[in-house]
Amino acid sequence: MSLRILYYSTNRNLENVKGIVPFKGYVSFKEALLQGQAPDEGLFMPDRIPALSQRHLMALKGKPYMASAMLIAKAFLADEIPERVLKNIAEDSYNYPVPLENVTGRKYVMRLDQGPTASFKDFAARMMARLMSHLRDPGKRLNVLVATSGDTGSAVGEAFKGVEGIDVNILYPAGEVSGIQKKQLDTIGDNVHAISVDGKFDDCQNLVKQAFSDPALVDFNLTSANSINFGRILPQIVYYVYAYAQLAEEGEEIVFSVPSGNFGNALGCEYARRIGLPVKKLVMPTNENDEFPRFLATGVYEKVSPSKACLSNAMNVGHPSNLARFFDLYGGTVDRGGTVHKYPDIHEMRRYIFSVSISDEETKKTIKRAYDTYGILLEPHGAVGWRGLQSYCEQFGDFPLCVSLETAHPAKFPDEIKALLNITPDLPQSMKDIDQRRGAPFELSGSYKEFRIYLRNHLKVRSQ
Repeated sequence: MSLRILYYSTNRNLENVKGIVPFKGYVSFKEALLQGQAPDEGLFMPDRIPALSQRHLMALKGKPYMASAMLIAKAFLADEIPERVLKNIAEDSYNYPVPLENVTGRKYVMRLDQGPTASFKDFAARMMARLMSHLRDPGKRLNVLVATSGDTGSAVGEAFKGVEGIDVNILYPAGEVSGIQKKQLDTIGDNVHAISVDGKFDDCQNLVKQAFSDPALVDFNLTSANSINFGRILPQIVYYVYAYAQLAEEGEEIVFSVPSGNFGNALGCEYARRIGLPVKKLVMPTNENDEFPRFLATGVYEKVSPSKACLSNAMNVGHPSNLARFFDLYGGTVDRGGTVHKYPDIHEMRRYIFSVSISDEETKKTIKRAYDTYGILLEPHGAVGWRGLQSYCEQFGDFPLCVSLETAHPAKFPDEIKALLNITPDLPQSMKDIDQRRGAPFELSGSYKEFRIYLRNHLKVRSQ
């Protein structure tokens, strides 16, 4: 019988740090999922990583995406959730296509933009919502707080819309989401509430993190659907397993390029490698918020504050939350404010990870070159990923099997695409009714005091 996987805090080893009492215990997946963040403001991490063989991986070849989702869900959750429940969750979560589009040779773009909100965030949000629905205490009302820099909020909102016993509050930076993204966020309705914050994404993220550690809000059953919650990381392991199983020969190495903002998506690839996927290199290109490529180059970490507003707006993150998990996996510790308490093994990180900063100008050129050369349509985030992959191959030599992730539908950026290519992307089915939807956000400053008042006035404690 396998041992149950338990979860610890990334801050567990901190000592004599003002305001932080390290949480040295372990919790179940259910507790990690419903709490969202550890009591010491750290992030939950599995205490062991299950191993999958090449036989397990190759058995997925030709099978639908939900089969890969089931394999990963069982590997992590079989001791807490019955297999029939996991099967129902996987089938209900992934009822849309996941195209692997060949670009040139054996280089592919994985299109994660076919879900209900045309964003890769749909993959994690849908599974997470269903896991929470199954595991929540039926007598208590869950209050989900989400900070979004673009697509996370609408994906989470749509995934949780109408889910019994759960309310969702989504914070977004007022001036840094596209018009379509704002429309999606403001008009979800039902049990989902949009909050427009006068500030940056990092301000939204800090408001959420402060709320989780606020003893005055402890009775409100707060949890997160951001990638600070491991329930958002787990489903993101699946992309890489699925792509590898469909494209690779047994035992063959692969390079993945993952446009990176808050690092949850890239972390899924890091876990996939540690599970047993033969990932030659994880390429993590950022936009002009270049704190991570600078760190890999110099060995010294300095966050970008305030974060820079770039075309790839969902990646406008000056201090990625999931950097704490990357540091932990490589033997280091960094807190939510960006202070490094122990540096990770930088040489080992460089062995497996490559990162480069892609400017807005280079992003635009990449969109145009990709379309003119290969007839492939990328939006800004996917262009950062594709250019990052090209940069890796230019520096280290071409590699046979490569997959770059396209994380949002080009129709979400019609003005940019029209200006660069003089075409208007076709709307996916999920976006065709957007103009008919109505709704308005609650507007707040970046003040935590004001946010706390909002929460105390609007949140419910009991499920009704």
